[in-house]
Amino acid sequence: MLTKGSTSSNEIIIGRQPVLEAIKSGTSIEKIFFLYGVQGNAIDRVRKLAKQHGIPVSEMDKQRFQELVGDATAQGVAAIAATQQYIEIEDIIKASQSKNESPFILILDEIEDPHNLGALIRTAECAGVHGVIIPKHHTATVNQTVAKSSAGASLHLPIAKVTNIAQALDVLKSEGLWIVGTDMSGDKMYYEANLEGPLAIVIGNEGKGIRRLVREKCDYLVTIPMYGKIESLNASVAGGLVLFEAARARHGKQNPVVRSQ
Repeated sequence: MLTKGSTSSNEIIIGRQPVLEAIKSGTSIEKIFFLYGVQGNAIDRVRKLAKQHGIPVSEMDKQRFQELVGDATAQGVAAIAATQQYIEIEDIIKASQSKNESPFILILDEIEDPHNLGALIRTAECAGVHGVIIPKHHTATVNQTVAKSSAGASLHLPIAKVTNIAQALDVLKSEGLWIVGTDMSGDKMYYEANLEGPLAIVIGNEGKGIRRLVREKCDYLVTIPMYGKIESLNASVAGGLVLFEAARARHGKQNPVVRSQ
C-alpha cells in the first residue's frame, strides 16, 4: 500500500511486502520506521536489506507510528521514499555562477529536528544562499514537516545530499570557498569574521554541535556571545544570525575576497 504525503517532498510506503519491493527495486528510501517490538521473517528481511543498502531505521511507539501511517494497515513497518529532487554540489556552484555571484552555501551537519531543518532552509533561502548540503545519514528527512517549517523554501532551494560531509568540504575548498563553522569554542565572534566572497557556513547538530572531523576541516570557527544563563542558542536561531551577517557582508561590499588556491 502506498500513500502520498501532503506535499511533493516524500511518499510513505506502508506494509511489509511493499517496503521490501521498494528496497529491491532501488527506490530511494530516506528512512524505515518499525512499530516497536514488531517481529517476523519479513521484518527481518527488511532490516537486513536496509543494512545492506545503508538505509537508516528507527523504532516508534504505537502512537507515533499511527500518526505516521494514519489508519492504513501497515503491518508494523513504513518507509519514507524520497521524491525531493537532490542535486550535486557542482550544480550549486553552477547556480551561483549563473547569477554572477560568489558561491554562498549552507552545510547542515546532522540536524535531526525537522522543524530546525525547515527553519534553516527557509532562512538560507531568504539570505540568498545558493544551496544547502546535508548528509545522507543521521539527519532529518526532507519531508512534509520540513516543507511546512521552511514555508515551501525546501521545494525551491537546491539541496545536495552527500555521503561524507568532510569530503564535501574538500570539494568546496578546491572550488575556492572558505569554510566557516559555528561553534561555542570559536576564536572569533561571528560579527568580527570575514564573511565575504565564496563561502560555506557549517551548522552542527542540535546537541553535539559540529563533528570533530568536520570541525577540523573548517578554515575557522565563529561563536555567538551569550549574555544569559543558557549557554547556547537553538541551531536554527544561531544559523540565522550567522547567515544574515554573511548576507550583509556580501551585499555591503564591492570587492569580495577570493580564496587563494
